[in-house]
Amino acid sequence: MKIDHLGIATFSISESEKMYQRLLGHTCYHYEEIPDQGVKVGFIQLGDQKLELLEPLEDSGPIYKFLEKRGQGVHHVAYKVDNIQEELDRLERDGFRLIDKTPRKGALGKWVAFVHPKSTDGVLTELCADPKMIEDGD
Repeated sequence: MKIDHLGIATFSISESEKMYQRLLGHTCYHYEEIPDQGVKVGFIQLGDQKLELLEPLEDSGPIYKFLEKRGQGVHHVAYKVDNIQEELDRLERDGFRLIDKTPRKGALGKWVAFVHPKSTDGVLTELCADPKMIEDGD
């Protein structure tokens, strides 16, 4: 298991991207809208890890609510796992509160699932796996 990306909530991907260009010298290499999650994302590659900029598509989704409550900043930490369903099952057995008991499609075609921050010291935790991890039955 390793960190795949940090999710950063922002009111404007384009404005945040300008700041990261000045700060880190990098811009987004990929943009995507995920309507069922009410979010637009932009990814900045930093070595083996990424920053995922999250902009709300509407005034009712989870990212919008996060921004209204907490403002811009770190939203979640995502860990890449080999078998996402096995990890979810293990975490549930170990008493973690799951937001997703089964994986769903996320950005970049990956399978994702979230662990509730109330069971992870206040940090929203995302598990993610490459698309073929489930499609091939691995």
